[in-house]
Parts: sequence; structure tokens; C-alpha cells
Amino acid sequence: MNEGKPTKAKWWSRPRPQGLSGEPESAGPVLGDLADTDGDFELARPAARPADDGGDYELRRPEPVPADGVPAGVPAGMLEGAVDGVPATSAVPAQGGPAGSAVEAGEAASAVPADGAPKPLHDPDPYSTPPYGEPGPWAPAPPVQHPAATPAHGVTTADRPAMPGTPVPPPQGTPAAPPGIPGPAAPLPPPSAPTPVPAASVHPDAQPAAPAPDPWQRYDPWAAPVAPGGHGPLQQNGAGVPSTEQRGRRGRKALIGAAVLLALVSGGAGGVAGTYLERNGGVGTVELPQSGKEPAARDADSVAGIAGRALPSVVTLHVSGSGEQGTGTGFVLDTRGHILTNNHVVQSAGSTGEITVTFNGGETAEAELVGRDSGYDLAVVKVKGVRGLTPLPLGNSDNVQVGDPVVAIGAPFDLAGTVTSGIISAKQRPITAGGEKGDGSDVSYVDALQTDAPINPGNSGGPLLDAEARVIGINSAIRSADSGSELDSGRSGSIGLGFAIPINQGKRVAEELINTGKATHPVIGITLDMDYTGDGARVAAEGSEGGPPVTVGGPGVKAGIKAGDVITEVDGQRVHSGEELIVKTRAHRPGDRLELTVERAGKERTVSLVLGSSGGS
Repeated sequence: MNEGKPTKAKWWSRPRPQGLSGEPESAGPVLGDLADTDGDFELARPAARPADDGGDYELRRPEPVPADGVPAGVPAGMLEGAVDGVPATSAVPAQGGPAGSAVEAGEAASAVPADGAPKPLHDPDPYSTPPYGEPGPWAPAPPVQHPAATPAHGVTTADRPAMPGTPVPPPQGTPAAPPGIPGPAAPLPPPSAPTPVPAASVHPDAQPAAPAPDPWQRYDPWAAPVAPGGHGPLQQNGAGVPSTEQRGRRGRKALIGAAVLLALVSGGAGGVAGTYLERNGGVGTVELPQSGKEPAARDADSVAGIAGRALPSVVTLHVSGSGEQGTGTGFVLDTRGHILTNNHVVQSAGSTGEITVTFNGGETAEAELVGRDSGYDLAVVKVKGVRGLTPLPLGNSDNVQVGDPVVAIGAPFDLAGTVTSGIISAKQRPITAGGEKGDGSDVSYVDALQTDAPINPGNSGGPLLDAEARVIGINSAIRSADSGSELDSGRSGSIGLGFAIPINQGKRVAEELINTGKATHPVIGITLDMDYTGDGARVAAEGSEGGPPVTVGGPGVKAGIKAGDVITEVDGQRVHSGEELIVKTRAHRPGDRLELTVERAGKERTVSLVLGSSGGS
């Protein structure tokens, strides 16, 4: 059973009592035999136990050494053989003395078992099996005892006995025996006497070595922590107890790890919950996201900004009379209550019909007809008893360019305050509207602005505004897809072809209607052949009602125009029909000078004339 086991003394081996010289009391191997045992030796057999000890025995604890250095139980006679200055016992043999020195005598005496010493009840176990009831080799090992520092050569510490056979130097201050005189052997104490520990003796010149610290003296698993850098109390495995700073670092690391783990778990749980809610439409009631309230103000040049400034000045007209009724739009011209609209809007009212004006705020007022002109398709009405009107500013239609943004406001299909937007699609687009009477007296000729802003029946008479909220035209006609009519009498709606009377022409006509009740038309003083299909406008062979085709004393006679002449250009602009010549002429004021290109017998010539005036209807 000892195969593979170390031959060192086992941990359960008990220490043997030692005498004053540090040698074991019982017989054991001599110093010369130690080399053959590799540092191991066998404990002495204990003496027979008394019959009343119950089979157990206990080693005596060493008695403390008194202060005078004389061990307890040592007879005083042992120290009487000392002479003056020479101790009775000396561990140093005399020089050249016989082999029976004090050391050998002490060893021989210690090899003899003392009478009365306890003896074991059984023979020694050659397999080193521990006694019954004691821990076996499978039990946990005891704490490792760290050895103290090795003392200086020749110095024996007070808490460490000398090895057997090692000479013990005499105490400090006691002279050694003279050479050649062997010292008497030290008598052995009784077997039951404890082995005192002699005081350490050092060389007179050497400094006493400080006792080595014993780490097991500070073994306390329940001790309070020490300051950082100090030695903490030892645990059973010999490791130091962590200090407060170390425990703090470990706590922080644990806290950080827990936080990271919590974040990972929370993120995973949130992702799973979010995916579920996204796929299943959430839980509970549905509340849709919505933006908060924003300021109502808008940029002045935006559609909303233009509409916000113009709407208070736009009105809706409801007209009834002569068994007819209709709806149209108009806008305020001044603070006195004058409102501009189309002639075909108020035409059904006549002289006995009713006209009701509804403002953007919902207020209504009765209006009366001031004047109208079918050739320009314009009319002016005036409201009564209304204060605080805001007129719309008028722009200049000559400044308009193709592509400029525009905004149209009206009441299509009696939907008051409708705002649409678009651009100027073309300028000086000659259109004619009306002609329901058949005699041409109700036909209007307009050198119109074309726009793609949606204009529908009910928008007639409403303003066409530029980016500065200024009026640049009066919405008048649309091209309908169902009948091809140029007037908004159709009910099909806009196809993006709307036409407006330029405000420069509307301003002049409105001023004349307000001031005189009627408008004047510029004329050349000739009668045109409206059935001519060639390019240009041809002068008829005879005038209306059998009169001359060129009015006597009129602008045409003065310019040398004759029947059959074909006018191809006006102020350098090509003219393709008689309607276009009328449109180009009415785009001017009476008294304006025109340059006409006239073709006669295949030859062209240019004439200049000043436009005349005729009363409108």
C-alpha cells in the first residue's frame, strides 16, 4: 500500500517530546543513521498505558520556561557542578577529548526508553495506516504552513528547537569550558518532564535576528479587510482575502455585465414585440399618427397666399329674370360697391330682373346693373348698403409672359370660392363668343389670354390673378369637348382650354361703363366679307343695308382703302380672317394709330390710319 507514496513523515504523525538538549526522549536513530533514512525516522513506541485510561492517552504540553532560564522540574543539583565562570553542562566537548563526550552521552541516554512512558496497544503499522477514527489519506489536506525565514548561520530561534546532535551554544554571558576540560554531561529530566526550550545564543558581535513572521498567526477568515496594498488574512488555501478596492472592481464588472445582458435581452424582446405588432396591426384600439397644428400663414406668392388675399374681394352673383336664371362670379373694383363681371352672366336679368351678390364671408346684398357691353362681354353692377369693401388690385396684361403662373377663382356649378391654378398658355388668342341672336349683335370679340387653369361654367366673370394677387384677366370662355363651343354654355367642364379678357381692355371698358353707362368701340370704317375663305380680311363689295362698304369720311376712306382690298397685317402681325381683324382692332382704344398692310391686284402696300369710335350696345 506504500507503493508510490512518499517516504516523508505523514501529516498525522505526532511530535515526540524532547529534552532540554532538543533530542527526543525515546530511543531513535542516531545521527550517523540519518543519512540512510533520507530525513525520515521512526517514532518511539509509547509506554504501556495505565489500566484506567480507557485505551486513550494524551501527550503533555510543554511547560513554559521561567524567566530565570531554569526549566521547571530540573533538580538544582544538576547545576551545582559548575565552577566559577564554567557551566555545569556544556555542549562543546574538550579539544582532543574521548569519544564519550557530552553529546554522545546525551544521545545514549535519550536512546533508552524511560520507565513509565505510555506504550501503544499494538505493534507499529508497516503500512502507516492511521488509527481508527482518524482521518485517512482521502481526507482534505490541512492548510499549507509556509516556513519561516531561515535564520543566520549558527543562530537558533527561540521558537524552533535545534536538530538532534546539534551543539547548543552557551547562553550569552556564560563563558565556555576551558580547552582540554570536558564538561559534565547534562542530566536528563524525568520522562514525564516537558522539554524546555533553551534560550537562543548568538555571537557577541552578531545582532539578534528578528523572529520570522508566521503567516498562520494572522489566519482569520472573519477578519476585517485591510487597506489596499496590505496583506489580508489568509484563507484555508493560503490565498489573501480580496481587499475593498478589489471587491469594488469585481462589483463594477458584474454590474456592467448585468447591464449588457439586460440590454441584449431587452433589445431582443423589443424586436420580437415590434415584429409581432407590425405583422398583426398592434393590440387594442388603433390611433393613427397625425401632425400637430401649424401656423396658418403661407408665403405671399404661393397659391394659398394669393387665394388668401383675393378671396375677400371675390363675389358670387345669382341672376334671375325673363324666365331664366344663372350663376356667375365677379370681383370688387372700388370701395363704392362697383363689381366687374361678364355680360353673359347678367344678360338674363335685363332691365327688370334681380341680381343678388354673395360675399366670401356669406353676407348677401342686392345689386343693380350699371352698364354692359356685348361686344366686349363685360358688365358692371353695384351693390347697395355695403361698407368696408376691399377692391382687388389690377395688374397690367401687357407684362404677362407665356408660362407665368396664374390663379383662377370662381363659383363653378355654384361652388363659391373655388380656387384653381395653372399658367399662361398663350397670348393674343382671338376668340369669339355669343351669337345666339343670329344677327351678330351679341357676338363678342376678344384678344384673349389662354390658360390651362381649370375654368368651368360658373367661373365666368371671375378674376385671373398673377403671382402678386393682381388681376390680369377676366375669365370668360372655355373650349368644351362636347360641342366645341367657345362659350361656357356647355356643361361638360374644363379640358384645360380657358380664355380670359385682358385686364387692360377690361379696365377701359369698366371705366366707360361706370362713367357713361356704355362703352365705345374703335373702328376702321369698313364692312368686311365674313364669308371670305382666303388668307386675310377682305373688304366687302357693298355695305350693310345697301350702303357703301367704306364709310364716307371714315378712317378707311382717308387711308385709301377700297372695296375688294385684302388686309393681311395689323401692326406687323398677320391676320387670317375678318374675326381676327376685328379682335386686333378692338384691342386698341379709339384714336390709336394702326399700320395696315393692304393687298390689291396682287400688290401689297402699307397704309396708316387713326381709329374712329362707335357706340357699343
